[in-house]
Amino acid sequence: MPDPTLQEIADKVDDVARMLTRQAATLGRLAEPKAVVDTPDGPLLVELHALLVDTLTCAGTARTRRERQAFEAIGAGLDRLLAGRGATVVAPAAGEPFSGTTMEAVEVVATADPEQDRTVAELLIPGLLVGGRSLRPARVAVRRHRPT
Repeated sequence: MPDPTLQEIADKVDDVARMLTRQAATLGRLAEPKAVVDTPDGPLLVELHALLVDTLTCAGTARTRRERQAFEAIGAGLDRLLAGRGATVVAPAAGEPFSGTTMEAVEVVATADPEQDRTVAELLIPGLLVGGRSLRPARVAVRRHRPT
């Protein structure tokens, strides 16, 4: 049985390694030309994504089925509009592996199943991918297995 203190240190080393990987990827993206964001569609895509997130939030808190369906229809239209302009909405499903290049872990959920370690538990806010660049990472809750 591993020492709990050593396990905590190993977990922190893992966390630092992931953070450094994310920072290196971010620096690499910053070094690339900003062609995607500097195009006339760049700011429009970011605003459409923000509107999509607001619409999905409204759909999730709607009081009636009719209101929810209306917000979902608007969200589907915004999703099509984004896709038509070359953007991809990043909406990982529960159980998908966590990817630091397109996702941001904002919550950690404990799991007893080691197979589910570092997988998405829940999508909190969808992300935005344009031309292979993540303009807005998807915000997710991630499962974390910690041996006892």
